[in-house]
Amino acid sequence: MERKTVSSSNLRSVGYAPTTETLEIEFHKSGVYQYLNVPVSIYNRLMSAHSKGEFFDGNIKERYRYKKIS
Repeated sequence: MERKTVSSSNLRSVGYAPTTETLEIEFHKSGVYQYLNVPVSIYNRLMSAHSKGEFFDGNIKERYRYKKIS
């Protein structure tokens, strides 16, 4: 999955696959994770959020199943 580099102290890059609703996030310190069944609206809100780390913590972390891929 292609990821876009983002400006964040916690997140390095973000990608999204709309056909599978998979959100892929690369973190600066902990690797790459895929979050499953994430609606495109959440991805769009994440990408437009002023603080991507804060949005992630409040709207994605512990709300969606995930798996570490690297």
